[in-house]
Amino acid sequence: MPALLFSLLAFSAVGHFPQGAALSVQDTHFLIDDQPAFLLGCSYYGALGVDNVEPIIRDLDDLRAHGFNWIRVWVTWNYSENNVSAVAPDGSPRHPYMARLKRLCRLTGQRGMVVDVTVTRGDPPDFPSNQTEHLAVMQTLARELLPFRNVYFDVGNERNVGDARHVPMAEVAELIEAIKTIDPDRLCTASDGGDISREDVIRLINEGGVDFICPHRPRGKDSPHETEAKTRDYLEIMKQAARVVPVHYQEPFRRGYGYYPPTPVDFLTDLQQARDGGAAGWCFHNGSVRHDDKVPDERPRRSFDMRPEEGRLFDQLDDVEREFLARLRSRDE
Repeated sequence: MPALLFSLLAFSAVGHFPQGAALSVQDTHFLIDDQPAFLLGCSYYGALGVDNVEPIIRDLDDLRAHGFNWIRVWVTWNYSENNVSAVAPDGSPRHPYMARLKRLCRLTGQRGMVVDVTVTRGDPPDFPSNQTEHLAVMQTLARELLPFRNVYFDVGNERNVGDARHVPMAEVAELIEAIKTIDPDRLCTASDGGDISREDVIRLINEGGVDFICPHRPRGKDSPHETEAKTRDYLEIMKQAARVVPVHYQEPFRRGYGYYPPTPVDFLTDLQQARDGGAAGWCFHNGSVRHDDKVPDERPRRSFDMRPEEGRLFDQLDDVEREFLARLRSRDE
């Protein structure tokens, strides 16, 4: 049975019909509603902690006004002892967070935007800590988000890191297969912390079954000037492996990380190098302040914590980030 027909029958069976812009891939690029699209995105990790819809709408409208067409939200997220995960480790939906996730998918879909739904493996009791739990979480998400065609899954954030996040390649393949059994057209990936080795690029696409790769590039001062060459390397490796998929920079450097604070020029350079190298997407990454004894409360927390006492994302950005956004907008006008 063709995948599209299977999906339509599945939608009918659960009483829902497709919503939002349809995301797909073609060779090294993404398509939105069958039109080639570079995914220009923004970290929006803690969005499920926001009850009132008004600040979400304002952020999404501001993002669209600056040319952004996707966001990255985590559905297993516990920051500052505030667990806003949409799914429990046993696979049961957590309310009201599952409803907020669907609200976010609907609001972005209405604006022609894509949602990266990221899951991380981690320590119990908040996160799936083994493959049985991880499978239950992904199957629930696949079923609950079936109508939303503007969604892709990162089944394992930085799955190569050797701590509680680690997801072996065979388990990546099993997770993606479980999703596609429910929803054959759903795009899936598993991100890597750091640049991806030649061996793992080949294994991700041939064994893991990812639809695109997501390297989380190093965050030093030289990184923005290396992105074009690194992207071309990835594409060449995949050509030699006989299967080419998009390269998606889902989590580059950010302000507040504590090693090298990127400037507006760094953000713009990294983005341009990603485009010039043939990447399919790039993210304006943001988050809390780390490794700074002068900021014990990690503020501004940006996308990591957008509860009312912290403020919506755009209200938490610093002057450097605002300048980057202003330059980005003026360049595209």
